[in-house]
Amino acid sequence: MSAQTKADPTPAGRVFAQRVGVFVLFNAAVTVLGLWEELWWAAALVDFVLLVRIAEQGALLVPERYNRIYERSLAVAFPLILLLGWQLVVGAEILSPVWFPPPTRIVQALWELATEFDEFSGTSLFGRPWSLPERLAEEGLDGAAAFAAESHLFATLMRVFAGFVIGAVPGTLLGMIMGVSRTVRSMVDATLSAFYVLPKIAIFPIMMLVFPNPFGEGPKIAVVAISAFFLVAINTMVGVRDVEPVYLEAGRNYGAAGWRMFRHVIIPGSLPVMFAGLRLALGTALIVIIAIEFVRSTTGVGYLTFYYWEILSPDKMYAGLVIVMILGVGLTAGLKWLERVVMPWRREGDQGGRRG
Repeated sequence: MSAQTKADPTPAGRVFAQRVGVFVLFNAAVTVLGLWEELWWAAALVDFVLLVRIAEQGALLVPERYNRIYERSLAVAFPLILLLGWQLVVGAEILSPVWFPPPTRIVQALWELATEFDEFSGTSLFGRPWSLPERLAEEGLDGAAAFAAESHLFATLMRVFAGFVIGAVPGTLLGMIMGVSRTVRSMVDATLSAFYVLPKIAIFPIMMLVFPNPFGEGPKIAVVAISAFFLVAINTMVGVRDVEPVYLEAGRNYGAAGWRMFRHVIIPGSLPVMFAGLRLALGTALIVIIAIEFVRSTTGVGYLTFYYWEILSPDKMYAGLVIVMILGVGLTAGLKWLERVVMPWRREGDQGGRRG
């Protein structure tokens, strides 16, 4: 049926126009009847359903070779539509512009955070990166540390990267051992599961007692490392255990055993699940460090966001949340790039599937 519709776009185009017309008429009726203020949430839900139907029908009008471009366009268009809806709802004062500032004001606040240096605290979002070479030349590592102390973004990234690496490396090793050793798995699995369910933010006070400087970077990085460790270990164990038996049989047929089997069959076969665990761990690391910066820090994006909540500056508070979302997207994209580098056969397979 889909192929017939693609071959003859006239009926599909007619249905597409009808659905667009229904969308326009519905919004016009809600506006004329003055229902937005009372039922904006219900109207927004109906609009979402109508937009989904329009997008589905629009896919039938797109040539097969442009399907991926169309899907990416939808991924970009939907958040833009949400922002436009937010702007209109706040502009009509259906939502309070004080507590829900429109996107235009949030963008302005984001620009201010990125360009202004707070002389009182000696910090800003990016710090003063142009001063880093001079500081390194004059003060060495102390100069680099001073630069890090005045950049909220760099402070958060440093804690995430340090904690993620410190937790992911031993987590990967333990997960591999648990995956190949039934004895180790039986000994450790229950304990690992028990510690995994603990709220990671609840471990922070314990880490403050463990480290000599409870207000330094050590406790923060340690909690991030613990958060990443459990997720990576569990996913790595599952990945190693669930390697397809046909791969193992093929390895035996080619004479692989012991370390060669582990290196050439088990590790490549478990990498997709391992990288899924790394992605979860990286996202969790960011969530945990933002929460810690809320409660015990004087630098970082989390501290910046909470600070502007305390002084009742919603514009910059929302801007801080936007920075967190950008960090999440950027870190995930970087890990996806690393996944494509480490597993080139999956990239080639995806390209072959699209060509086919």
